[in-house]
Amino acid sequence: MSMTTVPTDVALARLLEQFRAGKPAALARAVSIVENHRAGFEQLLAAQHAVLGRARRIGITGPPGAGKSTLTTRLAKYYRALGLRVGIVAVDPTSPFTGGALLGDRIRMEEIALDPGVFIRSMATRGSLGGLATATREVCDILDGFGMDVIIIETVGVGQSELDVARAADSTLVVLVPESGDSIQTLKAGVMEIADVYTVNKADRPGADRLRNDIELMLGLRAGAALQNVPAHHGVDLRAAPDRDALRDAMNPARAARAAARAETPEQWTPPVLRSVAAQDEGIPEIVESLDRHFRYLERSGELRARRRARLKERVMEVVEQQVRQRLWRDAATLAWLEDQLDGLERGTLVPFAVADALRARSTALLTGASFAPLPSTSGISA
Repeated sequence: MSMTTVPTDVALARLLEQFRAGKPAALARAVSIVENHRAGFEQLLAAQHAVLGRARRIGITGPPGAGKSTLTTRLAKYYRALGLRVGIVAVDPTSPFTGGALLGDRIRMEEIALDPGVFIRSMATRGSLGGLATATREVCDILDGFGMDVIIIETVGVGQSELDVARAADSTLVVLVPESGDSIQTLKAGVMEIADVYTVNKADRPGADRLRNDIELMLGLRAGAALQNVPAHHGVDLRAAPDRDALRDAMNPARAARAAARAETPEQWTPPVLRSVAAQDEGIPEIVESLDRHFRYLERSGELRARRRARLKERVMEVVEQQVRQRLWRDAATLAWLEDQLDGLERGTLVPFAVADALRARSTALLTGASFAPLPSTSGISA
């Protein structure tokens, strides 16, 4: 009896039906297809688009060794105790020599690996900069479409340049440790500017309180909290100042930032600086409470809609760039034409900008052709 190969579109339709039925195996297969950009990944992503936005996306970043994986595990367990389903995307570094990766984040999360309400996907960066893998946001969309309540994105932990997580998540938690550096480190740009919530992990070590104070000082200075409420000194009787507490806070930027972080207003969000010892399960409720407060702020202020709209815009731009690269550099005729221009470029009779303009002009049909086709109906296909 001969074996008949199931057409790709029918197989994808069957997978989508199982996916919508909530079968974990279908989720795992869908994630693999999307992560590796296998045939049909665009159709799978398109099928989820209408229901995206149900899950909260929390990014966790910070330097290597800060305890991000342990903290992710504790947060997942806490959310599971609340009856929420959790998806975790943990990104690990890739070797620039072999292309391989030790997916150590998953190893550290073994205590939740068998929980049916938790789905963990470890991903290698595969050379992508910014702390995330190329397909991280796409995998998050699949988890969102599957019905996860919370999606935790743990970055690779490269330092001050992994800023992609701020664009991929609704709330970003920056994890630091007393060994993160001196007080000057807290004033640097980059990863310190993307935090919605800070936590000083391994806070039972020496220097934790000083690091917290340094971060709060930095927040107060950047927000202009220092001296903003202090009256001009000429002809002013400070003893008659109307609000001594406000004056005292204004003279101490760290104290002002601490007070602003406790206030829950729709106009402004000041990141709280918390302490935690994730290995001992300390500080987790405070982190969850701060993340919840930040999400309420996003909803009330309209920032949540603004962030998600920006994410949609960036997604369209990413797809266009991806399609242009693939269509141009996988087209044999285009590559042959480019090869023919190298002599002129080498002699100096042609310049790269003119060649690029000519390449774009001759590739109009190649670049404008449609490539997306929706999945066929799943009616009549059994799970």
